[in-house]
Amino acid sequence: MTGGSPSRTHAGVGERVFVAGNGGWGTAVAIVLAANGHEVSLWGHDLAYLAEVARTRENPKYLPGVTIPEAIAIGPSLEPLSRAGIVFEAVPTQHLRTVMRQLAPHHRPLTPVVSLTKGIELDTFRRPTEIIAAELGGTPVAAASGPSHAEEVARGLPTTIVAASTSPELARKVQLLLSGPVLRVYTNADLVGVEIAGALKNVIALAGGICDGLQFGDNSKAALLTRGLVEIARMGVALGASRETFGGLAGMGDLITTCFSPHGRNRAVGERIGRGESLEAILASTQKVAEGVRTTQAVRPLAARLAVDMPITEQIHRVLFAGLCPRQAVRELMLRDFKAEL
Repeated sequence: MTGGSPSRTHAGVGERVFVAGNGGWGTAVAIVLAANGHEVSLWGHDLAYLAEVARTRENPKYLPGVTIPEAIAIGPSLEPLSRAGIVFEAVPTQHLRTVMRQLAPHHRPLTPVVSLTKGIELDTFRRPTEIIAAELGGTPVAAASGPSHAEEVARGLPTTIVAASTSPELARKVQLLLSGPVLRVYTNADLVGVEIAGALKNVIALAGGICDGLQFGDNSKAALLTRGLVEIARMGVALGASRETFGGLAGMGDLITTCFSPHGRNRAVGERIGRGESLEAILASTQKVAEGVRTTQAVRPLAARLAVDMPITEQIHRVLFAGLCPRQAVRELMLRDFKAEL
């Protein structure tokens, strides 16, 4: 992990930070921020569960076995939001707009919000930072993304991600707030590319899991990741992103982690589909959100509207929502018209 910044000093030690969303990643980021010396408040919409987390200092549903430091304030009050100097949100995409409306009366104008969410909103095709800006009156926004399973970050395993914003100052602030012995953060001005990469890698992760469920080999997985990244980049470029972003941490880095790790929710859902389980049964059996399922629904019509060729995404949509057999989906991909790679 080389390269770097001219200074390793944290931005505003003692910064008041409000974290909305007490799932695994929200909790892990709260732990990192507190370890870096910031005053952290953690909030979630399920008040009964939030009270349990506050009492036990554990998050058994989403981050079992990790002790949450006493320095992190956990509670239902939104009053700390009104005093925060920066906000981090880790809310599932399809619930993000509702949560932002709930937070809006307590959010101070121009207090920056950093999105930890990876997805695309159904019907509107909006990225998380677009939803945040729309609901909070154009507040400054950033996104933090990359290969970063909460289970590893919370346990202090070295992780590297990227902070993206159209504001270099805000990206730099996020970099300094989060960076430390556990987490190294790079900056990136391509907010569109970072968010699209984070959203669409979950679709390819579903396909990666299906490969595992069908007991395909390394050749299959490598080809899937490579061609999947091509699809992700196509969509990103069509939306104005830089192609270079997709070879970085938010693109290839996150795709590798998500498609191979046992922690990956989307990969796990895909694996169960490959083994013959129905999507309905899988979703009913877990409280964790697999963002790739709804992102697949959102990106398919977006690809059609923009005339972006996304054959893997199309087949995943047919498997999830049209009853296509996973093996048949793979066969159809293998028998597509012959083309040049580049």
